[in-house]
Amino acid sequence: MQADRRFSEVVEVRGHIIDSMILPKILDGLMDLGVEFNIEKVEVGRQKQDPSYARIEIVATCQEDLDRAVGEARRLGAAPLGVEEVDATPSPADGVAPEDFYSTTNLETQVRWNGQWITVEHPEMDCAIALDGARAYCVPINDLSVGQPVAVGHRGIRVIPLERSRSPLPSFGFMGSQISSERPSARSVREAALWMHQCRAAGRKNLIVAGPAVIHTGAREYLCRLIEKGYVDFLFAGNALATHDIEYSFFRTSLGVPLDGGAVVETGHEHHLRAINRIRAVGGIRQAVAKGILTSGVMHACVTHGVDFVLAGSIRDDGPLPDVITDVIEAQRAMRERIYGGIQVAVMLSTMLHSIAVGNLLPATVYTVCVDINPSVLTKLVDRGSFQTMGIVMDAGGFLRDLIEELEQIETAKAPSAASQMGSG
Repeated sequence: MQADRRFSEVVEVRGHIIDSMILPKILDGLMDLGVEFNIEKVEVGRQKQDPSYARIEIVATCQEDLDRAVGEARRLGAAPLGVEEVDATPSPADGVAPEDFYSTTNLETQVRWNGQWITVEHPEMDCAIALDGARAYCVPINDLSVGQPVAVGHRGIRVIPLERSRSPLPSFGFMGSQISSERPSARSVREAALWMHQCRAAGRKNLIVAGPAVIHTGAREYLCRLIEKGYVDFLFAGNALATHDIEYSFFRTSLGVPLDGGAVVETGHEHHLRAINRIRAVGGIRQAVAKGILTSGVMHACVTHGVDFVLAGSIRDDGPLPDVITDVIEAQRAMRERIYGGIQVAVMLSTMLHSIAVGNLLPATVYTVCVDINPSVLTKLVDRGSFQTMGIVMDAGGFLRDLIEELEQIETAKAPSAASQMGSG
């Protein structure tokens, strides 16, 4: 009887693979796929800062199973023992990738190109890797140009796993499990405040992604204070947040409802349309501020304090405001441009669609906080791939109030600078 043929390949993984659970995840993944493995070598770092190393032989009964298992190990940070050059194929048409293009994750990625490992710029999930001379960078499929060399297959590509932070701050790699209404919110809010404070001290950028619930819950003034204190560099939102904020500045209502508990105003449902119309009449939000027409609120604070904002439109928008980018692809490009500018912390407030959309654009190295009263929103964000997210189950108003208090306590205590505590990312 002929013995069953066996196929094998050796992979290696290095870094903080023990305490970051990278090695156990690789082994669990191989077992789930039903292949065998032999751990040929393990070297465990002796000191906290020392990296570890493992070499693993993966064994399968067919080449297809082996390829699948090696691909899973690669996704978690392993690399084949031998050095391979990346395979590249020209894009067949504008906005079209080669059939077997490599689909990226949001983790740091490197390609072996012209005899050296090159770090892929602007890591983002669900993109292609374009190769240009000595550069490699993520490109959305729709932005590819005909003839542009694109990485295909898995040869010569390695993913750098996200390791547990060596700083006192919580690690990215373990944030995904922190989505529970049972988790103490006070501790989570303080962690978010520390990140934002240290980010600002290090000269990096804080991003706020906000939905109209920030206005509806009466939290507008807290967000304004956050902007005024210099903790917001970019604001990503939609037509709704800006419109309801401006409506409140003009009419003291949000969607026609007084937020002070007063009686509902007759024809108040028209207020958001009248607010949009007033802004359209002068050409935009910045023009309304310059002319003294808009004198308060979140959008006024953004303009007067130099906060760069991107308002992305949707099919359900009224108006919209002149500042809203109605082409969704152009809105993505505008957001990417800001993200490339050095965002280190992203805080998402009660906006499921914007949170998931922005989460898809962020590298895994961005400290991400998602706040929503509905736990399923946080779960959807993590399941979509933004596993570095710390979820906080509470309303946006309560979070912003507590965040301001924590930041003021940190400022009073003169917290240590980010240069010594925040990881290099």
